[in-house]
Amino acid sequence: MPAHERPPRAAHLSAPVSASGWTALLECGSIEILGRMPWSSNATFLVLVSTPEEEAKAIYKPGRGERPLRDFPDRIYRREVAAYELSESLGLGVVPETVLRDDGPLEDGSLQRYIDADYEEHYFTLLEEPRHEPALRTIAAFDLLLNNADRKGGHLLRGPDDRIWGIDNGLSFHVYPKLRTVMWDFAGDPIPDALRSACDRLADAVPENVARLIEPDECEALRRRAADLAGSGTFPYPDPSRRQHPWPLV
Repeated sequence: MPAHERPPRAAHLSAPVSASGWTALLECGSIEILGRMPWSSNATFLVLVSTPEEEAKAIYKPGRGERPLRDFPDRIYRREVAAYELSESLGLGVVPETVLRDDGPLEDGSLQRYIDADYEEHYFTLLEEPRHEPALRTIAAFDLLLNNADRKGGHLLRGPDDRIWGIDNGLSFHVYPKLRTVMWDFAGDPIPDALRSACDRLADAVPENVARLIEPDECEALRRRAADLAGSGTFPYPDPSRRQHPWPLV
């Protein structure tokens, strides 16, 4: 559409979206593709999500843009949403707001709040700052529950409020051990108490908002991982018989 025919931008582009308003904006806003994100193996787009009242940037991952994987089913974007729902259900708040959309420009996919971060930073630089260590430990423990097969250093972002977020969680929830992560610095250390309590709850039942997004056998595997983590109480060491690191590391 020619620029002069486009509707005017919402008045509040520069105003921050409230925490409670992010999910509503992602679920209901119109989606305009701004461009493709670099260095992504699957099609990943920076988009503008708009309502008459507000607009903000988000990350759109359509199912049509996924490369077939040998060891994961298609529609891995649903696992992005499941990771967010699990983080929220456990009270961790380590994944940006993420929703399903079946009406995107390229049909169904996930839509996640865009984190305005310094992309020169990553896990290894964040670890150098002691104030970030509690958040990094929480995400490292969360990845054990997710069975995250692709926790690269660049998947840890520091937002403008100094909060640490874990993004790109699609390769998760597999029934077989798939953990590949750069976050092995805490091996042998105690799991944070809040995580152990969350694991106890998860071992009893997988929240429905997570269970609807993954398979029944994956739910059972998630419960077992939670029970094992609550029982051990410590971060595991890498298994030398398996590939335990993603590539590239960042």
